[in-house]
Amino acid sequence: MNIALVNYDKTWPSQFVKERDRLQALIAPWVVGDIEHVGSTSVPGMIAKPIIDIMVGINNLKDTRGAIDVMSTNGYCYYPYKPEQMHWFCRPSPEFRTHHVHLIPYQSPLWFERIAFRNILRTNDKVARQYAHLKRTLAQTHHHNREAYTQQKWPFIEKVLASMGS
Repeated sequence: MNIALVNYDKTWPSQFVKERDRLQALIAPWVVGDIEHVGSTSVPGMIAKPIIDIMVGINNLKDTRGAIDVMSTNGYCYYPYKPEQMHWFCRPSPEFRTHHVHLIPYQSPLWFERIAFRNILRTNDKVARQYAHLKRTLAQTHHHNREAYTQQKWPFIEKVLASMGS
């Protein structure tokens, strides 16, 4: 799937709320803590792939395997991406994605990392501009390679989190 960045869409927050409510109804027995809007679509003004990233807090990966079946029979495509850290889904299909859902142990290091980075981007215009510039550059360089695009953002994210004491 090609990397296509678009300008911020003011409907992204409401798209998140709609999907959050749907997920809460589908997998309530496995939800622990919060369901959060993360990723670039959660940052007002940020360019992004037009895919809503949702992080669902769960107790642990082993006890939530039943949620995979429920989500898979309700329009979510499961893929074992980083299975030691999360259960990962996309919707409606791998070829055309409108949503990514990440079932992640609530208050794990990954949970806190994603919340911290989102909050930094929401409150620090300088970091947000630097991140947007990096995303544009990587999207041009890795237009046909989603994995490389994603992996090459990590050094920036790690540096920002370390500098902010997160």
